[in-house]
Amino acid sequence: MGQQKTVWDNPAELIRQLQPENPVLAFAPTVLQEKARRFIAGFPGLVTYAVKSNPDEAVIQNLVTAGLTGFDVASPHEIDLVGRMAPRAARHYHNPVRSTAEIAQAVDAGITSWSVDSQSELDKLFAQVPVSIGDRRVEISPRFKLPVMGAVYDFGSKFGATPELAAELLAKVAARGYVPSLTFHPGTQCVDPIAWESYISVAREICDAAGVRARRLNVGGGFPSHRVSGVEPDLTSIFTEIADTVNEVFADEAPALVCEPGRALCADAFSLIARVKGVRDGGDVFLNDGVYGGLAELPIVGNLDRIDVLTPQGIARSGELTGRVVFGPTCDSVDRLPGELSLPSDIAEGDYVVFHGAGAYSTVTNTRFNGFGLLTNATVMAFD
Repeated sequence: MGQQKTVWDNPAELIRQLQPENPVLAFAPTVLQEKARRFIAGFPGLVTYAVKSNPDEAVIQNLVTAGLTGFDVASPHEIDLVGRMAPRAARHYHNPVRSTAEIAQAVDAGITSWSVDSQSELDKLFAQVPVSIGDRRVEISPRFKLPVMGAVYDFGSKFGATPELAAELLAKVAARGYVPSLTFHPGTQCVDPIAWESYISVAREICDAAGVRARRLNVGGGFPSHRVSGVEPDLTSIFTEIADTVNEVFADEAPALVCEPGRALCADAFSLIARVKGVRDGGDVFLNDGVYGGLAELPIVGNLDRIDVLTPQGIARSGELTGRVVFGPTCDSVDRLPGELSLPSDIAEGDYVVFHGAGAYSTVTNTRFNGFGLLTNATVMAFD
């Protein structure tokens, strides 16, 4: 018997050969490594990957191979995962609210970088986290928030202190002997470089109000992935804006910079392949995956419109594009993609809809509701 192929040239070849009935998440490691190297070369500081966006072990391995040396972890599970997969990498525990048990686990794991956004949570850190672990002083970064600008949704509705409170927290961190730093998050899928400019300017005001020089400034995630066809995010402009603003605002007191991209690193390295279950009376399209599966975040951040529709032979449909309502496979009417998707007029049952850029918040949010959502994985060399 011949050896079964495990790496495909592209999604079209995979479809031709396998005719998958269940959704497939196709992963291109070369794309992930290229994106990581772009961040490492372009961002003026330490790049840490937000593990929550896609914690697959293959993702962690390929990021380390590409040269990434830091990870943003939000739970004991993620702390342990990175500790096992990348034991020499930095782990920043930047979920600002933690139970006392979670804090104790993180201290035992040797975590030396923390964020906080309230006095009550800072008191918990002071009570449990030593000033130094081994030969490293512990860093605590107050997280602050501003009104959201240029982002799809606002993390400030859940996390972040006012600048005034952040200044109080920063002063207390420094007075206790911890390494004082600051952090913020401009909001997810943030395409406007000016958002970072506003936050960095306020960071300087916080330092001045506290009378403390921040050792590091974590400019968060929010870096955009490529979601809209023909409009690739301008990461270089964002990197340049961050560097220029820090130099202008802080001058010779500039803190070291850190960022924590999630979707901007992993999203474009994956494509979700869903099969058409039916086209109802030539109109609505039903897929074998939806908002309870690998497309869970689309109602929140909007549709991916980088889409290919392929026949079972892997040939692209060429009919005129028309707006279609698209439903997932479950019996719940909530299982619908937002608005309409532009799909070829000749789309038919058995075809495949390939959503490019689907690597973030897809596998981790798959619920398996109603017995659907059996998502398999495959490796491809490229997506075209």
